[in-house]
Amino acid sequence: MNISFDNTEKISGVLTIVIEEADYQADVKKQLNDYRKRANIPGFRPGMAPMGLIKKQVEPSVKVDVINKLVGNKIYEYVREQKINMLGEPMPHEGEAPVDLDQPAPYTLKFDIAVAPEMDVKLSKRNKIAYYDIQVDEKMVNDQIDAYASRGGKYEKVDDYKEGDMLKGDLRELNADGSTKEGGIEVADAVMLPGYMKNDAEKKKFGKCKAGDIIAFNPKKAFESEIEISSLLKITKEEAQNIEADFSYQITEITRYVKHAIDQELFDQTFGEGNVKSEKEFKEKIEANLKQQLAMNAEYRFLADVRAYVEKKLGKVEYADSIMKRIMLANNKDKDMDYVEKNYESSIKELTWHLAKNQLLEQCEVKIEDADVKEVAKEMTRMQFAQYGMSNIPEEYIENYAEEMLKKPEQVDQLVNQAADRKLMKALKEVVTLEEKQISFEEFNKLAQ
Repeated sequence: MNISFDNTEKISGVLTIVIEEADYQADVKKQLNDYRKRANIPGFRPGMAPMGLIKKQVEPSVKVDVINKLVGNKIYEYVREQKINMLGEPMPHEGEAPVDLDQPAPYTLKFDIAVAPEMDVKLSKRNKIAYYDIQVDEKMVNDQIDAYASRGGKYEKVDDYKEGDMLKGDLRELNADGSTKEGGIEVADAVMLPGYMKNDAEKKKFGKCKAGDIIAFNPKKAFESEIEISSLLKITKEEAQNIEADFSYQITEITRYVKHAIDQELFDQTFGEGNVKSEKEFKEKIEANLKQQLAMNAEYRFLADVRAYVEKKLGKVEYADSIMKRIMLANNKDKDMDYVEKNYESSIKELTWHLAKNQLLEQCEVKIEDADVKEVAKEMTRMQFAQYGMSNIPEEYIENYAEEMLKKPEQVDQLVNQAADRKLMKALKEVVTLEEKQISFEEFNKLAQ
């Protein structure tokens, strides 16, 4: 077997592999013998069919499989030994006629290979990158307190309606003269939120209502949406299209969502029993958590700015576009060339950053350990619970959820990538010169616009 690689183009090359009969003959013979042992051919005892018959039936396909496997293994072995930074998969050489394996060996196979462009992305103290210190203000703390109080609130019965309250009552269809329609639509314990009514005149009818009041209103005018009307009146969407009549609504109950008091019970619900013992400590704990969250935002912004800096430094990076597009098409078998053309530039941009980031990881000697990936999984778990106001989850639950995430292959790559980003961010802060800037959260958000 002979393998050679011509890459005078630097970003691409043609790999040529010549296969002799001796390279594959032994493996073909072994597979034919294995097949003969298992074959169940009418007229012959198992394992006793003539080899000539076996060859006639399966030798061509066995030969193709053996050669394909051999070629694949040898190509990747050669690429690894020669340290060729190959992008994607080898593509059959463009314009080359398919090799006829029915003919005697040797067989010469050629492949087009895309090679990663040479890039110098090394950073140093000469490189200045902005780093934002996002300030936590009183409004942010109070907004978070309000969010915790809202999550911990509950519905309470009240006598008088205010916008936002929920009503429960009995609905009855009316005649044109305002009397209850015999055999008309009736719904007991119908729940309504007048605040969601689209028509101001209909909404106003409920403005000063009390429990026990009977109010006449028109559902079609009030809600307009046939889905809302059908849900309220317990009828089909088609039936709702024909609703024109007024309805009476006898209010039996008014409930209002009341936020939780800022008290010890709320402190315990939010941060665990006894961990916070006063409103002052509550605010301090919230402020500390916000600072931690904003610090993470600043870290990711820093990495985004590093990326922008590196991309500007690199300028236009040349790739073997023709081969790369063929690879992209091969990796998206359900798509066509139009899809490739539309998405090629964005795909190449992501690839360029991926290659640059790998160089930075190597420069900073960043190694990703299992413990790093698990810590990211645990942090993601904490964030998911925090979205529901649950910030005092026992560590054993966090550990179990993280373990479950690590069992899902589709999530592991994401976790590894995030772990790499985190360690790279930390390392790069020691490599480049940081231009530290204090900034409000509002100003920080505008940077991404």
